[in-house]
Amino acid sequence: MSKAFTKETDSDEDDGGPGLPSLPAGSKNYITAQGFERLRTELLDLMDNERPKIVESVHWAAKNGDRSENGDYLYGKKRLREIDKRIRFLTKRLEIAQVTDPSVHHGQDQVFFGATVTYAEPSGTERTVTILGIDEADSARQQVSWISPIAHALLKSKEGDEVRLMTPQGPQMLEVIRVEYPPPGA
Repeated sequence: MSKAFTKETDSDEDDGGPGLPSLPAGSKNYITAQGFERLRTELLDLMDNERPKIVESVHWAAKNGDRSENGDYLYGKKRLREIDKRIRFLTKRLEIAQVTDPSVHHGQDQVFFGATVTYAEPSGTERTVTILGIDEADSARQQVSWISPIAHALLKSKEGDEVRLMTPQGPQMLEVIRVEYPPPGA
């Protein structure tokens, strides 16, 4: 079947790309001011820099004749669709973002959004995670989304509490050792 007769789906529920998390229905998009600014900067860069360059490239490639065998044109159109999808995703996420300042909890020992929590596993291994927004968490930097299972287990607990984490191997008890927040103005 010819490509001309296939339909690309472009649903209203853009996920921004493969592997990007979606928000639970009816929940708020909590994010720190730094995370909000990173998303906003990416959006502006896509709209002001990258997209115009690709549009110019596609326009140039379209003038070169047969579009069906023009690699620059085909790649440019594909990249333009990817950029437009990411722009829609970022725009939607920024519209519903609720910027939260974790430093308002500085000095407290209860776990809320933005906390850096050190906990001990049953084996005695200590781990530290920071609970951030779904669009800013980076597991390589020990950051977890506030909707992750570990964050759900830790939220609202206090230093010294034991919390129950459901894992594929069954429930695990974790001990909250330390709760920290960034100082105001950091």
